[in-house]
Amino acid sequence: MMRFRWCRCLLALTLLLAAGCQSTRRPPPPYLRGSFGTYDGEPRLPNGHVDLDLLLSELGEMKANTYNWLIWHNTNDWADLKAFLPRARKAGINVWVTLVPPSESPPREARFSEPFRLDYEQWAREIGRLSRHERNLVAWSIDDFVENRKFFTPRRVREMVQAACDGNPGLAFIPCCYLRDITPAFAKDYAPMLRGVLFPYRAESEGTNLQDPSQVGAEVQKIRSVLGPAMLVFLDVYATPHASYPNGSSPAYIREVMARGRRCADGVMVYCHQGRKSYPEKFSVLEEQFQTWSLQPWPEAR
Repeated sequence: MMRFRWCRCLLALTLLLAAGCQSTRRPPPPYLRGSFGTYDGEPRLPNGHVDLDLLLSELGEMKANTYNWLIWHNTNDWADLKAFLPRARKAGINVWVTLVPPSESPPREARFSEPFRLDYEQWAREIGRLSRHERNLVAWSIDDFVENRKFFTPRRVREMVQAACDGNPGLAFIPCCYLRDITPAFAKDYAPMLRGVLFPYRAESEGTNLQDPSQVGAEVQKIRSVLGPAMLVFLDVYATPHASYPNGSSPAYIREVMARGRRCADGVMVYCHQGRKSYPEKFSVLEEQFQTWSLQPWPEAR
């Protein structure tokens, strides 16, 4: 009888953990709220590998607490990530991993996320297993997620998220979602599988541009009204030109969007990493903001 009760308890705990992986009703993990850092744009060595020394040095100078690692540029990105994680952990830096969707893969683009390409369930399993050992790997993401909904059906996403949670129930799925795509229908189909969204700000409610910072608060609030108050919203700030806006954004614009994002979002990420030598003015803005933020608690979302 005792053995039977123990088995029932174990089964109940297993089901609870599985449900918890896909629920947005849990309080946000403390290692997610207040994330701030950069994405992609990492320095490279002549052999194509990421220059880990320089990347870590620049992240340390900025006082960034998070780096979002894109797997796309080179076939060694997955291996380089594994080398980066323990060093980032020692530096106090959490790591997200981003994969490209089918729309950014062959035949439309030249490269896949390697080595598992479009097998996102396998990616989820492998990232989950890796994060179980490297505890500073806290989230994974897919770029332009909502624009690829025909591929990422609710059923497929549910299986992907569960595969990641099998490796590490604490690993968060935080896909990239634009304002126009975050609708009640999207919330109904996908919100139960997400811990948050990475929201690239482009002032979409005012015609879409990289010059107007005034809509940050209103657009974040609109996302919260659709997805619910428990969903984490991470503002993604364009520091590097977007394909549709080749002139990019100014240092003053970046500073203002970051400042507004800190007041209303759950974290701020910058697209892309700005090297000290390559982009000195923008590096200084990130350094100024992140160093200040590192000394203060993250404000309550409004």
